[in-house]
Amino acid sequence: MATTKPSAEGTIDFPYNGETFQTYYKVFGDLNNRTRSPLIALHGGPGLSHDYLLPISDLATTANIPVILYDQIGNARSTHLKDKPPTFWTVDLFIDELVNLLNHFNISDSFDLLGHSWGGILGSEFEVRRQPAGLKHLILSDSLAASALWNKSNMELMQSMPKEVQEGLGAGMKDPAKFWAALQEFHKVYGCTVKPFPQEYLDSMLWVFGPNGDPTVAGAPILKDWTIIDRLNLVRVPAFVINGRKDIAQDFVVKPFFDGIKKVKWVTFENSSHTPFFEEREKYMKLVGDFLAL
Repeated sequence: MATTKPSAEGTIDFPYNGETFQTYYKVFGDLNNRTRSPLIALHGGPGLSHDYLLPISDLATTANIPVILYDQIGNARSTHLKDKPPTFWTVDLFIDELVNLLNHFNISDSFDLLGHSWGGILGSEFEVRRQPAGLKHLILSDSLAASALWNKSNMELMQSMPKEVQEGLGAGMKDPAKFWAALQEFHKVYGCTVKPFPQEYLDSMLWVFGPNGDPTVAGAPILKDWTIIDRLNLVRVPAFVINGRKDIAQDFVVKPFFDGIKKVKWVTFENSSHTPFFEEREKYMKLVGDFLAL
């Protein structure tokens, strides 16, 4: 399915601690004459971009849901801040940017969130820390309830890869070129099994790992020792947990969401890895659209 053309795109001023940054966004569908709550999609990383989430814009056509995608601060087409200390990059910074976006579009009274991977952390933390009055549904797609579970999954899955891939992944961001080469091999199995990789998927990765990439946010210690497991009882809204059968977000990585959130459903996409919105696109949009209609 071809990606819908955006109805609007641009940048939003994001004032923060006496400075003003820019958040790049795209809108799909009609925000002004909407009959459904808009859906804001939160990209992964931290450090990637909205590009690989462009399939989510299908919902503007298939379900008449306005969809907003954006590049989080420090990434892609938004303001880059390579000179900020690692302590600048916090969960609350990214929540404040999301609040600013909701206020800009005047939609904070009624909206839905879809967070993919790190975006699911951002969405769940927003709900738990701020209890936003207008949030109606929370979709946690291929996400994680604790860094330790995510790291455990990565370590397990790495064991199935050739030695040079394991070494490249082990080097991490200390050797971005080697890490990127290894990451592509790893992601062919556990990230996105569509062959070749969709261009949008590669585009998001290249914003970090390409020749002009910026690994500032990807390398920040935002998620060191992070967990939300003991706070999931604070999620008030209905949640939809999604993962793939060959996902880095294995069942044990997402199960705490299912155990800890009061109103929750969980679907595993049997023919997908970390990106079922590419791998089983029509089914994904149907299930997400149905959930948002509840």
